[in-house]
Amino acid sequence: MTRERDRLNVSGFWRVLLSRRDCVYLLSLLVPFVVYNLALKASAVASRSDETGLALTLNLMRSDVFFNLGYVMFWIGLLAVANRGPFRWAVVFLFHVATMLIVIVTTCAHQYFRETGTTLDYGTIAEWIPKLEEIKPILARGIPLSAWIILFAALFYATLGPWLVTRATGRWRRWPVRSPAGKPGASSLSSLGLFLLALGFGSLSLLIGPSAANAGKSFARDPIVNVVLTGVEEATAEDDAPDSGPAIVHPAVYANLVQTPWTEKRNVVLIHLESTRAQSVTPYNEDLQTTPFLNELAKSSLLVERAHVVVPRSSKSSVAVNCGIEPPLYPGPEFEPDDIPVPCLAGLLNEQGYSTVFFASTSNNIDNFGAVVRGFGYQEFYPVETMDREGFEVTNTFGFEDDVMLKPSEEWLKERGDEPFMAEYLTGTGHDDYRCLSTRYGVEDFSDDELLNRYLNCLRLQDIFLKNLFDQYKELGLYDNTIFVVFGDHGEGFGEHGRWMHGDTIHEEGLHVPLLIHASGWFDNGERVEGLSNQTDIMPTVLEVLGYKVKNGEYPGYSLLHELPEDRSLMFSCISNRKCLASLEGDEKYIYHYDNQPDDLFYLSEDPLEQHSLASELSDEQIAKRRQDLLEWRSKVNAAYR
Repeated sequence: MTRERDRLNVSGFWRVLLSRRDCVYLLSLLVPFVVYNLALKASAVASRSDETGLALTLNLMRSDVFFNLGYVMFWIGLLAVANRGPFRWAVVFLFHVATMLIVIVTTCAHQYFRETGTTLDYGTIAEWIPKLEEIKPILARGIPLSAWIILFAALFYATLGPWLVTRATGRWRRWPVRSPAGKPGASSLSSLGLFLLALGFGSLSLLIGPSAANAGKSFARDPIVNVVLTGVEEATAEDDAPDSGPAIVHPAVYANLVQTPWTEKRNVVLIHLESTRAQSVTPYNEDLQTTPFLNELAKSSLLVERAHVVVPRSSKSSVAVNCGIEPPLYPGPEFEPDDIPVPCLAGLLNEQGYSTVFFASTSNNIDNFGAVVRGFGYQEFYPVETMDREGFEVTNTFGFEDDVMLKPSEEWLKERGDEPFMAEYLTGTGHDDYRCLSTRYGVEDFSDDELLNRYLNCLRLQDIFLKNLFDQYKELGLYDNTIFVVFGDHGEGFGEHGRWMHGDTIHEEGLHVPLLIHASGWFDNGERVEGLSNQTDIMPTVLEVLGYKVKNGEYPGYSLLHELPEDRSLMFSCISNRKCLASLEGDEKYIYHYDNQPDDLFYLSEDPLEQHSLASELSDEQIAKRRQDLLEWRSKVNAAYR
């Protein structure tokens, strides 16, 4: 009797709030919604390589559970007070729209985590929404069909599912066409209680347990909660915002070149190796025969053993290489032609009578590279859209085999005659999604890991292009009078630290890149640079080989023709705002994760793969000093772009 009475009391409570139709209508959407969201989070937790255990798994899903409970309580309470009329229709409409929006964001966040190993935050969404044209190739090719099917099925059900289920249930139970609404007074009072419950559950979804923080606070949060909180953090973090503080004038803003008695107008060729990490090319890893030509070239070149990028992104790397300064540490402004604060190498050489050109085997849509190139001062730009692509395979999300650049390169070079020139070749073959197994050059088995093997075969294709390009320069009689700079724009992650691709891969697989300079007659016996270097060192090195002096300005890099300072420290940033910063002093690597997870400290000479963090050995004062140094560096770099 007691159980029956309790059942009737509960049933009566819900009848006061909602009619039978409303109960079925709400629950037919809310129950699948909750199951869908929690299933995605459970899948993400299960995909983590570290051992989570049941307790930590539940802790990592706590925010999601509370958010979904709060969401359910909110809509039950709201629909209970929306008894009839236009208000009811407006509530039902918003119910569907809000649910579909959350499904889209949750699905995108899940797929983003699968692709990159990092969480989707407000900054990423804000950056990419204006660039829908640029990300269409990623959406079309990079996201598996199964993900699209799941998303469309979820959206279809969220649109029509509740109506269909309610209609079918009504016919089965022979309900009247209309059911009476609950009592308005009781509904309002009960709804207030549900709203308070929703507020309470929503507040609990913001809290992260100590053990969950080790996996990353942003990962432990519900995806919607994380997007909202990161948006609030960006809006309120004025002391760390890109546009905070006074602007500064960069020391190289008025720089120009002057000739010296040693000036020799050699040609300059920059070869940009997309997504190429040092550990995956032969000169830096003799056990991996991916790049035999690059390895042979290194024997008569200046090879930089510890070359790093500042920010692991192509456009940022291009700023450092072409302009000799650290790139902005926030999205843009290199995409705007007039927002680079100093003269870049192409522009400086234009003034010395050089012709300048930029070739790319990728689409102009990738990071709006046309605007980037014009900002560097290049006179001509040839993306893959301008080239004959017949017979060349698509090898990545944005472009074709790099050999597609050979014919337009040859035609342009023949037109130059004896005049000096600067040319850059942007390869795209190393870029995700690594479709390099079906070209005329065959396939090699480098790894049992399918994804990694595809990537390594892409690096092999880049190496073949590199050989073909050098052969072209030799056949045209340009080789002996040309300085070649071969560099990786950034590395690539394959889950070594739970991250894939490059943007927020702050460990060495994302930052340490190949860099060598080849000039006939200069390094014939092969030379090595052992000190810490980043890509700002390329420009002063090239200018010294050419015999030019910089006048009326100063660039921050060092010429690699001389020994680098032993006390030099390098600093790095992820592409996502407030995601991570890092510093490298000697072999001591410190990573600041913006309180998203505990800081890291590695000694690379003893732990080159960064497997064992020793941050606990640092005192609170030492940690605070390293954080402050990084934040001050970030502010100083960004101030030059205002």
